[in-house]
Amino acid sequence: MESEISKCLGQCRSAFLSVGLLSGVANILALTGSIFMLAVYDRVIPSGSVPTLIALGLIVIVVYIFQAFVDIARGRMLTRVGLVIKESLNGRAYDLLVRRAAAGSNEAGGAVRDLDQLRSFLSSMGPTALFDLPWIPIYIGICFAFHWAIGTAVVVGALFLIALTIASEMLNKRPSQNLHDAMSRRSSLMQASQTNAETLQSMGMTLAMSSSWRKVGDRIVETSRGLSDIQTLLSSMSRSFRMMLQSFVLALGAYLVINQDATGGIMIASSILSARALAPIELSIQHWKSFVNARQSRTRLDKLLREHPAETARFTVPNPTRTLTCENVSLSPFNVNRLVVRDVSFGLRAGEGLGIIGATGSGKSTLVRALVGLLPPQNGTVRFDGSLASQWASTQRGKFLGYLPQRVALFEGTIAQNIARFEPNAEPASVVAAARLCGVHEMIARLPDGYDTMIDETGSGLSGGQS
Repeated sequence: MESEISKCLGQCRSAFLSVGLLSGVANILALTGSIFMLAVYDRVIPSGSVPTLIALGLIVIVVYIFQAFVDIARGRMLTRVGLVIKESLNGRAYDLLVRRAAAGSNEAGGAVRDLDQLRSFLSSMGPTALFDLPWIPIYIGICFAFHWAIGTAVVVGALFLIALTIASEMLNKRPSQNLHDAMSRRSSLMQASQTNAETLQSMGMTLAMSSSWRKVGDRIVETSRGLSDIQTLLSSMSRSFRMMLQSFVLALGAYLVINQDATGGIMIASSILSARALAPIELSIQHWKSFVNARQSRTRLDKLLREHPAETARFTVPNPTRTLTCENVSLSPFNVNRLVVRDVSFGLRAGEGLGIIGATGSGKSTLVRALVGLLPPQNGTVRFDGSLASQWASTQRGKFLGYLPQRVALFEGTIAQNIARFEPNAEPASVVAAARLCGVHEMIARLPDGYDTMIDETGSGLSGGQS
């Protein structure tokens, strides 16, 4: 089955084809320098024709200007492709963030970071190098057309840089994953510290927790330093080798000229062409770290998207009004490899209530999460009026299910928006009726702006009891 990311990339197929076409034009235009040198040394200088030199110079200027426009267009198209992928999957990434956090994941923001990493790579010069790679054999073929020795030297250089690319893949893969894990850990620790800042500060735990923060930070710094050292080493080696090879090809061309096996134009043109032939490989090495990160991000994102498919349009089942049944339900919280709730069964009719008691950690909250659709059962079923709970989309379940988590949550917006669950077309009368039902209408009415009072996720502007 085709993944959601593959579908998004498929929608950009025409853009990629256009980038490929522009890459072909850019690589053909890249031959301009070599051809110009060949013409100057083998045609203009022997003939002593200044008008020819001026004409060739003007042509080269026009070609280089056109090449600049081609490169700009190619870069802008890749930037737009990255933005298309971002916009296409942005809603799904937020959906994954909420669903994973609701299930108890400490790395709920990973999907958003992975999507940003994928967009960043697609908008960089990395894909440009990949589009240029197929043109290397053409450059090498032209070098062989100049002389077999020149072509052989360029082939040896290309093989050496390919070996450096393979080394970059092997050396970057594991540290990149370790860096991602460490940054995810720091993000979770930062979120937990912000959420519990009042507790940390009032109970004098800041210094103790800062030790964990420093350890995570040290791990990130150490891993980042290792990756940077590897990248610097390989990039410097590739750049130095390419310059050395360019000089070697120039010297080889001079030797061939001395032996009258080549012309002066071929000597200069082959030196320029050898550098151009190896430039895509060198650029690939420079961007290999970001390529590895993007590939790992796509793998993780693909896995999450498959595990949490998007809710599709389905037959609208009427809201339940009669029964709630739990049939042999077994549950395991997120990242827990054992069953916390095992074979629970009960049934409730309209108007009945049920209290669940048990020791801390016995699975009370886990069972409630399954009843409201936050956690799918490992075994068994949850039914409303005989229909599986999964037959209602989450947006529809929210209209007939009430849920008060252990930690009360507010969101940035007005009090009215929070009461209305941020429904854009909520009826004011319904908002007031809900507030009256909960006994908070009078309290809200006494606020300076009433239902339009702005609050944030911390309940700023409200007392602890009010929030």
